[in-house]
Amino acid sequence: MQECIDRYGGLVWSLARRFLANQSEAEDAVQEIFIDVWKSAGRFDENVASEATFSAMMARRRLIDRGRRKRHTPDIDAVLRHADERPEAPLDTAEVSEDAGRAVEALKQLRPDQQRVLRLSVFHGLSHEKIAEATGLPLGTVKTHVRRGLIKVREILAEQGDAGEEDTLSPGRLEQ
Repeated sequence: MQECIDRYGGLVWSLARRFLANQSEAEDAVQEIFIDVWKSAGRFDENVASEATFSAMMARRRLIDRGRRKRHTPDIDAVLRHADERPEAPLDTAEVSEDAGRAVEALKQLRPDQQRVLRLSVFHGLSHEKIAEATGLPLGTVKTHVRRGLIKVREILAEQGDAGEEDTLSPGRLEQ
């Protein structure tokens, strides 16, 4: 492994520095890349590519994956700080804004734990797994709160005569 690091460390390091913003993140990435290279060494085929190309491609793929994860991972602390706030009104039309306002009012009639989970899911776009991680609730409980909360909101809106389209607040649309 040391020979591999000595031989391709400069190549992988230069790729990491190009892809990543700071040195500490690049150092972490380089370590992870060499672990992956080591684990994937059995897949290396000298008839397909050279060792340098194999290492560079592994590095490139891992760096792209790392960048994608970073872009798609919301700041959980910031989301939790704002989870109980009312979202900004949509800018589309007055009708949409009115419907959204009724849905938010219906949401306020739910139990606090259901409200929080639904806000994180609907308004902040967090997956059930991220909500479970952020709130400390079991994943099954999060899924139950989302489903039952959406059903209850739909029932409240139906009682008001404002249910709208059947699938607008369908629990299946938000389950992930």
